[in-house]
Amino acid sequence: MKTIAIANQKGGVGKTTTSVNLGACLAERGVSVIVLDLDPQANSTSALDFTPGEHPSIYQHLIGGGDVTELVRATKYEHLSIIPCDMDLAGCEIEMAREDDHLVRLKNLLEPFKRSNPADYLLMDCPPSLGVLMTSALAAADELIVPLQCEYFGLEGLSKIVGVHQQIKESGANSNVVLEGIVMTMADSRTNLSSMVINDVREYFPEVTYETIIPRNIRLGEAPSYGQTIIDYAPSCSGSVAYRALADEFLRRHS
Repeated sequence: MKTIAIANQKGGVGKTTTSVNLGACLAERGVSVIVLDLDPQANSTSALDFTPGEHPSIYQHLIGGGDVTELVRATKYEHLSIIPCDMDLAGCEIEMAREDDHLVRLKNLLEPFKRSNPADYLLMDCPPSLGVLMTSALAAADELIVPLQCEYFGLEGLSKIVGVHQQIKESGANSNVVLEGIVMTMADSRTNLSSMVINDVREYFPEVTYETIIPRNIRLGEAPSYGQTIIDYAPSCSGSVAYRALADEFLRRHS
């Protein structure tokens, strides 16, 4: 099982939207996916039609250990499962920070889970911060995918997440984590700014920037309120078409 952190310290850039919809589109193609909701806001949990707090999160296991397999819940989508989240996970930021092994605790917890090979991919939806949970996810990941909003401040944030990625590699916590891709999100074809940001990112990161661009699409924002992915809620909208294309490009990269 390959473990992928979907992370950006900036909020509102499409981390959860990408985690849930990329996962659903991969599952639609017969690829088995588990979404690990690491954001105490529990948006991935809600988006996949689970009530936050109804099922145990990974919180207790991070604090006291345990078998991660028992946390996995099947969703209504074939091949797509979730490890849900609740507000208790916010306590990890404080409790884990006190421990000497806080950076590798998630990594050590996931190692036996990965060896059991419960899925093809584990997508970790990370919180919008540079705190313990996000850095722990990078320390536990094989790869990093950065959703990047097509706006000026998105470019400023990109340098920070790339810097953190490099720090994790150099710290010895995870020297093998790869910046697998940058996904441009919330692109507005009517503005020059979106095109400028996309061109700048492709100039500086030509090898890792995805060709697929996720457009600004109201349906993508509406779908989670119905507990649905975009391919269920609006299968023919531009957002659905884009995430299916992203899944295809992702699979070509990993073939």
